[in-house]
Amino acid sequence: MATFTDQVVIVTGASEGIGRALALALAPQRPKLVLAARNEERLGSLASVCNANGAETLIVRADLTDEMRCRQLIQRAMERFGRLDALVNNAGGTLWTRVEDVQDTGVFERIMRLNYLSSVWCTFYALPHLKQTRGRIVALSSLAGLTGVPTRSGYAASKHALFGFFDSLRIELENSGVSVTIIAPDFVRTEIHKRALGSDGRPLGKSPLEERRLMSAEECAALIVEAMEKRKRVQFTSWRGRAGRWLKLLAPGLIDRIARNAIEARR
Repeated sequence: MATFTDQVVIVTGASEGIGRALALALAPQRPKLVLAARNEERLGSLASVCNANGAETLIVRADLTDEMRCRQLIQRAMERFGRLDALVNNAGGTLWTRVEDVQDTGVFERIMRLNYLSSVWCTFYALPHLKQTRGRIVALSSLAGLTGVPTRSGYAASKHALFGFFDSLRIELENSGVSVTIIAPDFVRTEIHKRALGSDGRPLGKSPLEERRLMSAEECAALIVEAMEKRKRVQFTSWRGRAGRWLKLLAPGLIDRIARNAIEARR
């Protein structure tokens, strides 16, 4: 029997990108998937494919920047399936601008609510149920959660917050049977870049990156499934991520240059 057969797995931000790829990667294991996002049409399309591949699905249209929607998501999952085995906090967005160019500072709060607080709220309401099943918590952070990245200040701040929260939670949950896995992807080819907010708080409409050079969402999803199965502490998706954590301690100036070059090289 596969690891997630008959297990109830919530995936937030499931309508596209990494979330969609992850749901499709899990489906052949025949789990019960709770797919959450704001776009109900895309969720429905995804659910049809997942069902055809062996999963049982529940779609929940929700804007997770609202705490009560996070609470309702967990309630809907419990009402339908009666248990919860894994929560994948994947919903997120990005901001692409220099700090001095920002026209409305409210954009920082919008990114923090989506990338950080939605994960906190979903985890808070899911935790009692996950403790009953000795389940899994997964948080999608980023390499930007470990170092500063120029033009990505609001995004990096929200991803740093995820590392702080979930590292702390892991220690609190010691001996509970609940595992906490943080995923730290490098650049991934998804729709998130096209929808990145610019200095005016509006979506850019096109990716500022050279997409063909990026890891695919499917490759990233495969690494996430492996990390979930093994209950890994942290999963990096590139050599740069693995090496960068140590280089930041030994040569912080070098990491600054690598971060700057990574942005410039992909434009």
